[in-house]
Amino acid sequence: MKPTISIIVAIAQNKAIGKDNQLLWHISDDLKRFKKLTLGHTMVMGKRTFESLPTRPLPNRRSVVITDIPGEQIEGCVMAYSISDAIAKMEPDAENFIIGGGSVYRQFLPLADKLYLTIVKKDFEADTFFEPINYEEWEIVYTQECMSDDLEYTYIDLERK
Repeated sequence: MKPTISIIVAIAQNKAIGKDNQLLWHISDDLKRFKKLTLGHTMVMGKRTFESLPTRPLPNRRSVVITDIPGEQIEGCVMAYSISDAIAKMEPDAENFIIGGGSVYRQFLPLADKLYLTIVKKDFEADTFFEPINYEEWEIVYTQECMSDDLEYTYIDLERK
């Protein structure tokens, strides 16, 4: 049985996801949703995403960190040295979350079984963007319109057709 690969990402309407290795906004409910969905699961991320986390590694989750530095180790993490190595280190028969950054998302998008999107209905200046999604390949299984402070956003969960 192969692992389930799920991408979880918050995307601005201009596809922006980050700038200077930081999130572009702070939406408390979205962070709570991220925690609720990922608790108890394996999360796969690039090294820069790991370095941007407020607590490293995030508690009660298994962190697989992808690096291109052979032999690099980060305490409390499982290291992967390629996308295929990261897949080999995922939990079989379980949902595994891809949490960024841009290059990692780009490489995993064609392999993903599920997408957990937060679409922020505003454009942001950024240096990292999410790939265009071909929605014809996906079935929407959940949507919820939300508002936080001055930001409108939508949760959209999709499964590959």
